[in-house]
Formats: sequence, structure tokens, C-alpha cells
Amino acid sequence: MAKNKFNQNWVHDHINDPYVKLAQKEGYRARAVYKLKEIDESEKLIRPGHIIVDLGATPGSWSQYARNKLAGKEGGGIVGEIFALDLLPMEPIADVQFMQGDFREDEVLNLLESKLIGRKVDLVLSDMAPNLTGNSTVDAARVEYIIELAVTFAKAHLKPGGALLVKCFHGPSYNNIVTLFKNEFKTVVNKKPKASKDKSSEIFLLGRGLKNPD
Repeated sequence: MAKNKFNQNWVHDHINDPYVKLAQKEGYRARAVYKLKEIDESEKLIRPGHIIVDLGATPGSWSQYARNKLAGKEGGGIVGEIFALDLLPMEPIADVQFMQGDFREDEVLNLLESKLIGRKVDLVLSDMAPNLTGNSTVDAARVEYIIELAVTFAKAHLKPGGALLVKCFHGPSYNNIVTLFKNEFKTVVNKKPKASKDKSSEIFLLGRGLKNPD
């Protein structure tokens, strides 16, 4: 019974969520887009000409936003490139190059690198989160692991002055993750956008400028 009540409450909150309504109105696939939008507007992350990789991109709202920021090429298209990766399928987005698969695997990395043709990336985005179990120790370890993967990917692919933005959570592993970022990036800031629900422990970490670029 309690679960049904929880589901009903979630559906009610979701339907009445102003960011859900705004996303539907503006044609975005998820309310998460407004988290990126707010961070981008304050940090000036996305600029025409950028090469961007969106890890864990599905359903695609972050790629949609990035695409809109890079739009404006004469005759249509974008000024820059966007590569979106995810294990799950994603509906196509104009001018976004989607690759389905695990970015830890050589097959996917080789495909991405064949498209980059030796170029480095300006921005890596990761809105990835593990399936949470409710066990804080297990969940913290899973969150930390996913962020470590994103940092490893960023170190291999970012330009020296590039940036990595990841979704994180306040919890047992948070300090470890901040330390990891501070070890790898010259500047590190945390962001709690208005679109993140107040009761959520979600927070975003932004690292800029690799200390030891590969």
C-alpha cells in the first residue's frame, strides 16, 4: 500500500513539476536539461566550435541543449561537434553523433577515436548515475566508480584546458570524489542547480584544466 502511495505521489509531483512542464513546452526530452543550462549559463561551458562528449547521454536532453548552443552554422547545422554515448538506445538528434555501447570497451572507444581523428575534446559531460540500492555504502561505491570512469575518460580525451562536468551525490564517497577532482584539475567547483530537487543529495562537480594532461 505504501509503495502505491509513493508511486502516486511521484506521479503527482512529476506532472506538476514546473521543469517537466517547461521541458515539454520547449521540446526537451527530460527536465535534467535545466540543470545543465543553469551551470552552463554561470560557467560559460559550451561555445561554438567546441567538441563535446556526452557520456550516458540517453534520453538526450543534455545533447539537445549542447546542440542548440552550437547551432547557427550557415545553411544549418552546428559549429562544433557532439558525440553522445550510452549503453541504451537513443532517439536521433540532429547533428549529434550517437554511439551505443560501453565507453569502457575498446570497440566503442575506437569508434569515437576514429571520428575525433586525433583531436582532443573541449568538454566532457556526464549525467550518469548508478541504479541505487538504498544501501548507502554500496551506493556510494557505485557513484564513486562511475565518476572515476568519467575522470579516466576525460584525462585521455580532454584538451589541457578542457572541462569535465559530472553528476555526484552527497554521501560517504563525496569527499573522495572531490579529492580525486582536485588531484586532476586546476579548478574545481560544485554546483547545486535550482532544477535539482531540494530533497535530493544530487550535486554537480566541475573540473577545469587538467593538471597532468596525457
